[in-house]
Amino acid sequence: MSFLFLGRNKNNKKRKDSNLAVLPQHIGIIMDGNGRWAKKRGLPRSAGHTAGAKNFRTITRYCSDIGIKYLTVYAFSTENWKRPQEEVSALMNLFKQYLEEALSDFKDDSIVVRFIGDTTAFSPELQELIKRTQEESANRSGMVLNIAMNYGSRDEIIMAVKNISQKVSSGEVSLEDIDENMISSSLYTAGQPDPDLVIRPSGEYRISNFLLWQSAYTEYIILDKLWPDFSTDDLDNALVEFNNRNRRFGGV
Repeated sequence: MSFLFLGRNKNNKKRKDSNLAVLPQHIGIIMDGNGRWAKKRGLPRSAGHTAGAKNFRTITRYCSDIGIKYLTVYAFSTENWKRPQEEVSALMNLFKQYLEEALSDFKDDSIVVRFIGDTTAFSPELQELIKRTQEESANRSGMVLNIAMNYGSRDEIIMAVKNISQKVSSGEVSLEDIDENMISSSLYTAGQPDPDLVIRPSGEYRISNFLLWQSAYTEYIILDKLWPDFSTDDLDNALVEFNNRNRRFGGV
């Protein structure tokens, strides 16, 4: 796992001016900094989440347009329930609004929408919207968008271990059958390539319980910019930097 901090260098090359040799198949984004964005402007934290949701749509469509095959965004972690109830309620209302719009929003983009995480913790209404969104987008042919909601990577790994343990107990598999492929196929992202690149706006140097197993050899880029201010140019710069990396996957 490799990390790089990108500051606000306005001289960085943009993707539209560059000939990239490699485009990541799978990008992960930790959408961080909504609350701080709002605080800097004297606004309630909910205003930051609204601005962040709007930017999410922009960046998602851009990733789809430039040929990214898989995009995983960290929307709500298992730890986010600890936030003030007012903020959690505002987020739930925002998710509901987004899902209602998403039923038609991404239809013309051919984006397949999936949710990773324990969605049973949400209200019945929100769970129904999640189900409808997934079902109505399932047969589309474009980019796969994974929205991590009530997601925590440790919980995901525990879930995978329990599922494999049950198969061992029932005699469906043996201990000798357990390998990396079996564990990977027991995760929420089963059947998808591991992320090549994870981007974290906001300048925080933390993985925050995001895709721990899947990001064993992922390139990380940290940006000194809060998520609502993260632009397509910032993504272009990250793609240029990704192309400058020497990915050895543990080799020489």
